[in-house]
Amino acid sequence: MLEAMRSVNEHISLLEVADKEFSKYGKVLKGFDVHELTDYMNKIDIPQNGNVYIASEENMESYPVKEILEKHVYGGMNIQIGYCNGKNSHLNGLEYHKGSEINIAITDLILILGSVTDIENNTYDTSKVEVFYLPAGTAVEMYQTTLHFSPCKVNEAGFKCIVILPAGTNEPLTYRVNRIDEEDDLLFMRNKWLICHPDRKQLVENGAYPGLTGENVHVNYLEKGEIE
Repeated sequence: MLEAMRSVNEHISLLEVADKEFSKYGKVLKGFDVHELTDYMNKIDIPQNGNVYIASEENMESYPVKEILEKHVYGGMNIQIGYCNGKNSHLNGLEYHKGSEINIAITDLILILGSVTDIENNTYDTSKVEVFYLPAGTAVEMYQTTLHFSPCKVNEAGFKCIVILPAGTNEPLTYRVNRIDEEDDLLFMRNKWLICHPDRKQLVENGAYPGLTGENVHVNYLEKGEIE
């Protein structure tokens, strides 16, 4: 699958999460039994169009693995478990949180990542992103200094991804942000700082800061005849 994706994406350098280049963004998690989460996700459909994001899914949070992850990955902090399923193929934006994010790939998918340290005056040059293939069944922890957004699909069917974050992340803000620091311009939701691409009009209209410069990076997906 990886080589097939590389063959239709010669415009980008497609890496693997097992490559050393991923180490500055996060690490692959091993040893955690997440089969109950993956079994649940196998029953959830991919939308026909666009993405669906559920920040906190009560059924998924009822499994014992939640407490295990809270203790061993988050040092006792409360977490939420949800998912993002969809048909995305573009970068569109980059966000970060104060606290790690775990992604568990239910299908093969692509992650487009960057570093918070490359943000300058609330702008980020999209030529600095790196693109990683995340095979189904793989779990990764992405550090809070990692810029990320929606996964991208590898085929027409779309992608499924479990998303785990500190509890309360991505909920609506309950207060008005009075600007003290320039980072305040990027605060979009609770524990979510977001820079979007100006081409993504819907995000701009919803108040996201249009600070991405350069190409709105896209990932070509495999047609039926191209899938190995």
